[in-house]
Amino acid sequence: MTRITAVSAILAASTALVNPAVAETELTMYYPIAVGGALTEVVDGIVAEFEAQNPDITVNAIYAGNYDDTRIKSLAALESGDPAQLAVMFSIDAYDLIEQDLIVPFEDVIETEAEQEWLNSFYPALMANGKIEGQTWGVPFQRSTIVAYYNKDMFREAGLDPENAPTTWDELVEMGKALSNDDHHGLMIPSTGYPYWMFQALAIQNGQELMSNDGLTTYFEDPDTVKALEYWKSLSAEHDIMPEGTVEWGTLRQAFLEGETAMMWHSTGNLTAVKNNAGFDFGVAMLPGQERLGSPTGGGNFYLFKDSTEEEKQAALELIKFMTAPEQAAEWSIATGYMGVSPAAYETEALRAYTADFPAALVARDQLEHAVAEFSTFETARVRDGLNAAIQSALTGDKSPQEALEEAQASAERQLRAYK
Repeated sequence: MTRITAVSAILAASTALVNPAVAETELTMYYPIAVGGALTEVVDGIVAEFEAQNPDITVNAIYAGNYDDTRIKSLAALESGDPAQLAVMFSIDAYDLIEQDLIVPFEDVIETEAEQEWLNSFYPALMANGKIEGQTWGVPFQRSTIVAYYNKDMFREAGLDPENAPTTWDELVEMGKALSNDDHHGLMIPSTGYPYWMFQALAIQNGQELMSNDGLTTYFEDPDTVKALEYWKSLSAEHDIMPEGTVEWGTLRQAFLEGETAMMWHSTGNLTAVKNNAGFDFGVAMLPGQERLGSPTGGGNFYLFKDSTEEEKQAALELIKFMTAPEQAAEWSIATGYMGVSPAAYETEALRAYTADFPAALVARDQLEHAVAEFSTFETARVRDGLNAAIQSALTGDKSPQEALEEAQASAERQLRAYK
């Protein structure tokens, strides 16, 4: 090495010590989309904006499919040599993720009063699935309630008031009959994909919870639960306002847009797609009630994985704070139909203007007053699968609602026995 080269090297090293390069933290985030549509572009845009404001953090945002796919891929990444630091997964996955010791509570990561205020800023109903034993394990992102979409033009043709959707079970049957003809059904409620979610709405409306708030007990064979499934079955078998058998979750939105049904129950996450594609006048309403009004909340929460460095956890927290901030929550709500996850989101100029012009975007939020936590227990996936199978076997006529739900209850008790 020449003297000049040596001096240059020393000077370069000295400069590096005085002006060290900004350390870069790389994050991998998995997320789902359960309602279809080109929503990955919206996520990519929000992430790009975050990276522009945080040049020391890079984010690899990976769309992983539906909620089940996302859980599988996220957990597979944790077992590989290239794990994720955070993910958006089912809000109802919290019990299982805690049991597997895969996530950390947000209280372990937040450091300031401002961050505590942020953690307290979300709608309480959307925090219900994420708060377990006094700690916050999941933070709301793409959150929903089930809403009733209805074709106002078909209401007019049937002699019904297009501004008044059914508010009771009896009205649902009565209006459904008026709306049913050889060309279309009066109502479709999806019974594939997430049948337990729709059934939970019916059970709640009949005054019955499906589970305890500690994840240890289910109430599938309660008489009011059975009556809820009998009512669902009666909509096709007795009242003939719904197709017999099962109704597909993934194609129902298109069926509604193509005029195959006058009413559908579906996630508010479909709202913007319906708004952009409906060739008819449509309305959105809260679900009808029997003993009470009610819908479970739904959708995905952010989780922080335990197997990451403190620097990565702090960077992941910054990303989550950004993506749930009022401005981004408003942008996401407008682009999708999912709810703004905090009251502050609805105070933004963008969402105030949007909802003033399109009041239907407020229905899911307003329904939070009547909402309950989405069905969740320990061994959630297995317990939920048993309930799904029971619902479908009753709707297809393979078993009576009573028999199907008794079997699901027995299976759930076997799964949960070890946790009591």
